[in-house]
Amino acid sequence: MPEYYPLFLKLDAKRCLVVGGGAVAERKVQGLIQAGAAVVVVSPTLTATLCRWSGEGAITYVPRAFREEDVEGCALVIGATEYAEVNAQVATAARRHGIPVNIVDTPELCDFIAPAVLRRGDVRIAVSTGGQGLEVLIGPEYGELAGLLGRLRTALRRQETTPAGRKALFERLIEASGLPLIAHTPVLSSQVHRVRSRRRRHTRAIHAGRS
Repeated sequence: MPEYYPLFLKLDAKRCLVVGGGAVAERKVQGLIQAGAAVVVVSPTLTATLCRWSGEGAITYVPRAFREEDVEGCALVIGATEYAEVNAQVATAARRHGIPVNIVDTPELCDFIAPAVLRRGDVRIAVSTGGQGLEVLIGPEYGELAGLLGRLRTALRRQETTPAGRKALFERLIEASGLPLIAHTPVLSSQVHRVRSRRRRHTRAIHAGRS
């Protein structure tokens, strides 16, 4: 799998296109709605849930096959049809207009991937897990801890005036909670190790070049 640059996108009120009206498209649309995007769905047919969202005004539905001009003005495009030829047309059109595109289950046509997302209260974790379930790794107690730390933030700022001091205090509180840090979980520890190894190799290469 290639390396990706992780980021969270602000999509509030931005036009986002989903091509396809099946169950997979429905899941993609749901995530975009939660992000506040102005979702446009292009498909000859829709699932019952997508039909309901269209009737409620949560999405804009265009009941026909995909056309290249559908991508114009979009912040991002997702191709989620069951037809490889249509998905390829979606990818080509998006790239021609300089718009990031994701084609479901076809990584070679993707400019970005949609990671697994876990919500625990105020905690948002988005990560590529290689098929492992985040729900198993991160329980609801993480959301409870985040809520507690949020309530203590003001008091902690008064007690510790420096960023380094606050960071150390937060770490002590997390350690006292008994919850492991994400980087220490079995699934992600190997990924962290690989990143650290690349950094060490890169640093050694720079020093070797200077000598």
